[in-house]
Amino acid sequence: MLKVRLRKLNDVSIIESSGEVDLYSSTQLREAMVQELNSKVSSVLINMTGVSYIDSSGIATLLEGLQLSKKTQKRFGLYGLQKNARSVLRLARLDTVFIIWENEEEAVQKIPSTQPWAGL
Repeated sequence: MLKVRLRKLNDVSIIESSGEVDLYSSTQLREAMVQELNSKVSSVLINMTGVSYIDSSGIATLLEGLQLSKKTQKRFGLYGLQKNARSVLRLARLDTVFIIWENEEEAVQKIPSTQPWAGL
């Protein structure tokens, strides 16, 4: 079961996700990303520290967020990936497509200096 919670820190939306991001739950994450990427914030971060499992539909959802960030000219990144999620991204060779930070402090500090839609 996936839990998605939204919070804002200055001009950055942080989407807190915890649980499993799979075929059945990835729509929750997608809805939150679409909402925030179409809002007035400059950046959207996905907090993955609580994600215990991610499958191909979860990865597709994250890619959709990255593509939408390009359309809306917003910055987009991930942080706090656990071993499983990081391995899945690495296997799919997407660890070089997404901007990934270790923790929230680093992500919030560095995302303003990234190019919008970096990675695509």
